[in-house]
Amino acid sequence: MNEENRQEAMERLKTLKKKINEHNYRYHVLDKPEIDDADFDRLIRELEDIEQKYPELYDPDSPSQRVGGEPLAEFSTVEHQVPMLGLDNAFSAEELVDYDRRVRKQSGLQKIEYLCELKIDGLAVSLEYLNGRLNRGSTRGDGFFGEDITMNLRTVKQIPLQLKKALTLEARGEVYIRKDDFEQLNIHRAEEGLPQFANPRNAAAGSLRQLDPRLTARRPLRIFIYGLGKHDLESETQSDILGQLEALHLPVNKERAICRGPQEILDFCQEMQKKRFDLPFAIDGVVIKVNSLVTQEKLGCTARSPRWAIAYKYPPEEKQTVINDIQVNVGRTGAITPVALLDPVSLSGTTVQRASLHNEDFIRDKEILIGDQVVVRKAGEIIPEVVRVLKEKRSGSEKRFKMPLTCPSCGSKTVRLSDEAVTRCINPSCPAQLVEKLIHFASRRAMDIEGLGPAVAELLMKNQLVEDAGDLYFLKLNDLLPLPRMAEKSAQNLLEAIEKSKGKPLRHLIFGLGIRHVGEKAARILAEQFGDLQHLRKAEQNNLMAVAEIGPKIAESIVLFFNTPGTDLILSKLTSAGVRLDEPLHAKEERGQLDGKTFVFSGILEHYTREEAAVIVEENGGKVSNSLSRKTNYLVLGANPGSKLAKARELDVDIIDEQQLLALIQREG
Repeated sequence: MNEENRQEAMERLKTLKKKINEHNYRYHVLDKPEIDDADFDRLIRELEDIEQKYPELYDPDSPSQRVGGEPLAEFSTVEHQVPMLGLDNAFSAEELVDYDRRVRKQSGLQKIEYLCELKIDGLAVSLEYLNGRLNRGSTRGDGFFGEDITMNLRTVKQIPLQLKKALTLEARGEVYIRKDDFEQLNIHRAEEGLPQFANPRNAAAGSLRQLDPRLTARRPLRIFIYGLGKHDLESETQSDILGQLEALHLPVNKERAICRGPQEILDFCQEMQKKRFDLPFAIDGVVIKVNSLVTQEKLGCTARSPRWAIAYKYPPEEKQTVINDIQVNVGRTGAITPVALLDPVSLSGTTVQRASLHNEDFIRDKEILIGDQVVVRKAGEIIPEVVRVLKEKRSGSEKRFKMPLTCPSCGSKTVRLSDEAVTRCINPSCPAQLVEKLIHFASRRAMDIEGLGPAVAELLMKNQLVEDAGDLYFLKLNDLLPLPRMAEKSAQNLLEAIEKSKGKPLRHLIFGLGIRHVGEKAARILAEQFGDLQHLRKAEQNNLMAVAEIGPKIAESIVLFFNTPGTDLILSKLTSAGVRLDEPLHAKEERGQLDGKTFVFSGILEHYTREEAAVIVEENGGKVSNSLSRKTNYLVLGANPGSKLAKARELDVDIIDEQQLLALIQREG
C-alpha cells in the first residue's frame, strides 16, 4: 500500500467527517442547512468510498455508521452513576404556589429564580461521553438501572458522536418523534399491514428498544437535551448548563424562560399551553427547576424525586360530540376497522370528524352506541379517540352497531381468527386490498415482476384490467398501451417480466399470494414439504401443524385462505396461464451446495439486503447466524463493516465479499 496515498486518505477522511458533522448539526439541530441533499449525499459517498478502500481506517464514530449495527441478543443493564429520578407533579396554580413556598422554606431564601422549560412527551435517556466521544447510551429504566441502548442511540442523527470539546460528561435528554413524522410513520405501517402506534411517545420508546439497530435507524427519532448527570462543567446555574450544552452542539429546546415567583411560572405555563398544539412535537407540560445549582444541592432529593424540580402537567384537551354513525374501512391486509363519524369538533388545533373504534371488542368494552354523546380527545395530540360515553345523556333512540358478516368491498364472508381482535376479509380478490396485493405479488422476493410497482398496479386496477393477481398473466400489449405514461417499450418489458415470473418455484408463489402470517421462510418450508400447490391446498390444519415451524396460527390462516371462494378463482387463472405450481423435485436435497456451512454478515451489501442474502444462503443449504464463533465458516463482508471484522480475523474465520459468496454457491453447485 502506498503510504503517501494512505496519508492523503486519512487527511481527506478527517476533513470529510468535520464537514459532514457540521452539516448534520445545521440540518438536524439548527434546521438551517447550508447545502442541498444532493451535495450532502456526495460527501457521504466520498467518505464511504475512502472507508471501503482503506478498511483499516474504520472509525465507529464515522458519520457513515448511522445506519445501525448488528442485531443484539438482549440489552445489558447499566447502573446510573447519578440516579435519573422522576418528578413530582403540579396540576393547578395553587399547587405551584405551595411548591414555591416549600422551596423557599427549605432553602432559607426569600426569592427563588426558576428555569422553566417544555416537558417533551418522549423517552428519557442518558448519553455518556468519554473525552468527547459517545461511549454509552441508556434508558432511564427505574431511575437507578437502565438498559444499554448505545447502538440504537448512535443512529439518532441529532446526537453528536463527538462533542466540540474533549469533555467527559453524562447528558440527559428526551428522545421523541415529531408530529408530522409520526403521521407518516403510521401511514407507512398501515401500507405494510403493521399495527399503528398509539402516540409519538410509544413509537419513540418502541423504536429505541429494538434489538436490531437497523430498524431503529429507519425511525424518525430526535432528541432534546435538558440536563446533566455526572459532569465536570463549571457552572452556577441550570440555564448556563443548557447554554454550554448548546455550545457543544447538543440539541437543546429554545422554548425556555427564567421566572421569578409562582405568577411568572404560571404565566409561562399558560403561554405554552396556548402554543402546545402549534408546536411540531408533543408536550404534556412544563418542567420547573430551581436555577441555582448551589440551591439545588442544598435542597437535595427524596427517594424518588428531586426537591428542586417539579412538572406542571397539562390536562389532555377533551371535547363532547356525537357519534352520528359507525362505518367500516377495509385495510390492505383485509382488516375491517369500525370508524365513528362525529359531529365536527375543534380539538388540539384541528377539526375532528372521525375517530377509529379499533375493533368489535373496543366498542363492546366502551358500550358505544350509534347516536351516543361522547368525550373525545387526541391520543398523543395526534390520533382522535373516544374516551368515554356520556350514558346519562342517552335518549333511548341510540342504536347498537354490529360488525358486518360480509366484506363491504367484495361481499365475501368475514372471519375473526381465534387469537385476534380484528375481523377480516380474507378474499384475495377483494378490490379494497387488490392494489397492495398486486404490489406484494410482484415484489422481488415473491414473483419478481420488474416494472410492476405501485403506480402501475394502481393504473391496472383503476382501468379494470385486473381483478386479482391471476389476471396479470392474461394482459396483452393493446391493454397496456392506452394507459397514461405507458410507452410501447415499457409495456413490452412488463409483459416479458410477467411471462418470466411463470417459472418461479412454488415457494415464491406461496409467499406472493400474501397468506396472512406466511412469510418467506414458512413459504419455503411449505413448498418443500408438500411439493406442489394441490397437496398444500388440500392439507388440513393438523397436517400443517405437523410440519416443523408451522404453528396453529399459520395453519389456521392457510386453511382459511384455501377455503375462500376467491382463492379458487385465482388459482384457476394461474393454472390456465401456465404458472409453475410445484417446487423442484428433491429441492431439499438440492439445497446442499452450502450444506453444513454457517455464514455471518457484516456491512452493507451491494446487490442484496442482508435479509435477501440470508434467504439465498438458506435456500442453498447453509445456515445464517448473527454472531461469530469458531463454528462460523464464512464472514460475508459488505461496505462499512462493524466490529465483526476484527473478531473474524481473531477466530481465523474465512472472510469473503458478496461476489465471492455467489461464486461459492455456483462452484459448490
